[in-house]
Parts: sequence; structure tokens; C-alpha cells
Amino acid sequence: MTNDSLKTQSSYNKVAAEYAERFKDEMDDKPFDRERLDRLTLQAGALGPICDLGCGSGQIARYLHRKGVDTLGVDLSPQMISVAKNLNPGIEFRTGDMLALPKPDNCWGGIAAFYCIIHFPHTQVVQALKEMHRKLIPGGTLLLAFHTGNEVLHLDEWWEKPVNLDFIYFQVKDMESWLLEAGFEITESITRQPDPNIESETVRAYLFAKKRRNNRAAYY
Repeated sequence: MTNDSLKTQSSYNKVAAEYAERFKDEMDDKPFDRERLDRLTLQAGALGPICDLGCGSGQIARYLHRKGVDTLGVDLSPQMISVAKNLNPGIEFRTGDMLALPKPDNCWGGIAAFYCIIHFPHTQVVQALKEMHRKLIPGGTLLLAFHTGNEVLHLDEWWEKPVNLDFIYFQVKDMESWLLEAGFEITESITRQPDPNIESETVRAYLFAKKRRNNRAAYY
């Protein structure tokens, strides 16, 4: 595990309980996100389990599970995984590093990666995307969400807990290029404005990308 990953893990371990209290039911207030996830279940749910990657307290895994999809959650923080298990009995949660996900390969039908990429510097993004690509079944779908822009927001304190976290924003065109480099084909790219009543005021991007079934050229 890299030093950056260790810092991220330690930080989320410290805020896991507060994070869960604030975000465990956030999907109730996000119809646009729910619609994206509904599309993911239609595209990928029949292929194999859908992984809520960087699952936090498991709110996305819970939504997918309630849609009748075989679901699991993976997060870097053992404390977040403990919270997710307590909140969501009946769903599998496990710790995992997005830069070195465990084997086997080709085992997930889909991945919901909501804002889990935001703690990686640009130099590590392609490695993380390649790991997602490796885990997907050929024909499987990745739904990737992130904040758009050029900013890097650093926190030394979060909810009165000492942390060491960078929240990194990305340009959509950069992320599209990295997805192609990782072997994906991009099927949709869309942005939306935030709802300031329930979330930070950043423009959000949602990219659907597939692991190709053969070696034909990627397209967009």
C-alpha cells in the first residue's frame, strides 16, 4: 500500500462513524444518481455481482441490493467496512486497495465507483482504472462519478478529527483519456449541477464505460 493510501485509510478510519451518520441515507435525496444506478443494474446485473467500490458506509450497495442485484462493497478503510456491515446485514463487504484489488480476474459484472477515485493523484488514476478493468467480466460496465475541475482540496481536520486527505477534481476529457488508456470503451459521459441543499457545490461527472468483449478498437 502506498503512503498516500495509508493516509487515506487512516483518515477514513477516524471519521467512519460520523461519515455513516451523515451519508448512510443520501441516496434517498439523489434521484439522478438513482437513475444512473438503475441503468447500471440493467446493463450489468445479469452478468455477475456489481461492486460498490470505495463503498464507505454502503449506501450505494444497499440501493443496488434492494433492486435485486447481487452486490458487494469494497473499501480501503476497515472501520468503514465495519460500519457498512452493521448498517447493511446480508450484503458482503470487504477491505481492498483499489491499486491492487485481490484476484480473481473477470469476476464482477459491474462497478459503481462513486467518488472513490478522488483521493488518487493523476499519476495513479490509470493504475486504479486498470484494476477495475481487470476485475470486470468482458462486457461488464463501470459507472464512474467524480467532481469536475482543477482543484485539490486538502483537509487536515474533518468533523473535528485530525486527517490528512486530498480531494482531487478532474477534467472530464482527462478522465475519458485515462479510461481509454486502461482498456475501456466509453459509452456515455454526462455532467450535472449540484443540489446545494444536500451536497457540496461542485459539478459532477458520470461516465459509463465497458470492458470490451473482443479486441476491436475503443470508441467514444
